[in-house]
Amino acid sequence: MNRFDLTHPSAVRARAPLRLGFAGGGTDLSPFCDEHGGFVMNATVSLYAYAYLEPRKDDRVHFVALEHGETFDHECLAELPLGKEALLHRGVYNRIVRDFNGGQPLPVTVRTSVDVPSGSGMGGSSALVVALVEAYRNHLRLPLGEYDVARLAFSIEREDLLLAGGKQDQYAAAFGGFNFMEFGAEGRAIINPLRVPEAMINELEASLVLYYTGQARESANIIETQQKNITDQNKSSMDAMIRLKDEAVAMKESLLTCSIDRLAETLRRGWEAKKATSSAISNSEIERILELAMDNGAMAGKVSGAGGGGFLMLLCPPHKRQKLVQVLAQQQGQLLPCKFTPEGATSWRALS
Repeated sequence: MNRFDLTHPSAVRARAPLRLGFAGGGTDLSPFCDEHGGFVMNATVSLYAYAYLEPRKDDRVHFVALEHGETFDHECLAELPLGKEALLHRGVYNRIVRDFNGGQPLPVTVRTSVDVPSGSGMGGSSALVVALVEAYRNHLRLPLGEYDVARLAFSIEREDLLLAGGKQDQYAAAFGGFNFMEFGAEGRAIINPLRVPEAMINELEASLVLYYTGQARESANIIETQQKNITDQNKSSMDAMIRLKDEAVAMKESLLTCSIDRLAETLRRGWEAKKATSSAISNSEIERILELAMDNGAMAGKVSGAGGGGFLMLLCPPHKRQKLVQVLAQQQGQLLPCKFTPEGATSWRALS
């Protein structure tokens, strides 16, 4: 019998949204945010990381990471050995068993998928960890709120698995919506949900074009370079990080006051500041697509995420959007619609 029967009433489904980074990305990295405080402005879109969990009746765990084509099958233990295949699944399992199940093994089958390719720059890996945590939270009926889920996901990724990255992705996936985030020393995080007017959200959805470059970037290398520049007190990099903080505040204000022109200007300044934090942020293909977009109606554009590839966010007047889409459709990348979602991570029992 197939143990992974999603119509079984004890099966749990969970999902967590991906995010677009509008401004301030990089200031959520340690040691910068620990010493200077970080500001990030982001918003979640209706693209998701999914986790499907079902308890097993034998003494094994079975993980399938559909997004990477990886499978891991093992005897059910209190602590699974770590390894490349389904690494995030193993890390979440180990922490859940240790902290919330009294060290007792959990025989489960867990499958996951993500709506965008790996290395997209939309926080997919962190959203996947949040979705996994949310699935276990529902399965074990754990009393965890959004802050708890986000902090746990961050701790698993950054402390248990030692994966490089900042703090914004886990909180965006857990909370959902438009959020102005503040990060400080000792893991301090304050998430400020914004009441962005509906007209502004509609205008953004009519104006934004998401273009996947086809280049899956290795964010860890970029992040490590940024962190080294911060540790070494590299002046140009530090100045750029301070500017990124300022642009996050300006972006928040432009969203709340419905100023598209100011938002475009902030995107442009933020992109220039972002590139100053590391030489690996941009490359010739990214610059070529950005120049092509600007020549065909775009007002501003930037990479979402650490940089080096992934998705480009392009802002253009709604009446010029169709032309821009047609031009970009002739390129090697992929276009995706942009629709924002106010909902963060959620889970439910599979319906029979």
